[in-house]
Amino acid sequence: MLSKKRKLKVRQRKQKGAPHPRPLTLSHVDQQGKARMVDVGDKEVIRRTATARGFIRLARETVALVRENGLKKGDVLAVAQIAGIQAAKLTPQIIPLCHPLELTQITVTPTLTTEGVEVTATVRSIARTGVEMEALTAVAAALLTVYDMCKKIDQRMVIERITLVEKTKEAQW
Repeated sequence: MLSKKRKLKVRQRKQKGAPHPRPLTLSHVDQQGKARMVDVGDKEVIRRTATARGFIRLARETVALVRENGLKKGDVLAVAQIAGIQAAKLTPQIIPLCHPLELTQITVTPTLTTEGVEVTATVRSIARTGVEMEALTAVAAALLTVYDMCKKIDQRMVIERITLVEKTKEAQW
């Protein structure tokens, strides 16, 4: 674990755009270039949180139907929320090298805007590895669910800007 002083120096170097002191390597690739699952057995168990966000652009008419709950398949935002929660739980079954984690909280919030649906997901765990893949998977599944529920009436939908917003670690909680 890095000392506070060392963390500050690393953060300052990143802010200045200074090169990393050693070559970066991919954690999920061995020395022969083969995929591998990272051994996290020696890492400290701490509270970890990740938040991701994404957007699906919809036609105005589609936005109106979602707002009025006028689609035959049902409440788009409620179904997307449940799909995102379920996807976060199933991330290790979807992403091959993810560790199965005991998730302590999953929040998925789909928000209807004038241009489409924005989904934000926050996932928490007390574990040896992060939960960013779970948050990203939750967002992707929620957006895909909106797509699936609206595809009959809107063939121009675009899923975009799926991104990790924040990840945190708390050693003492």
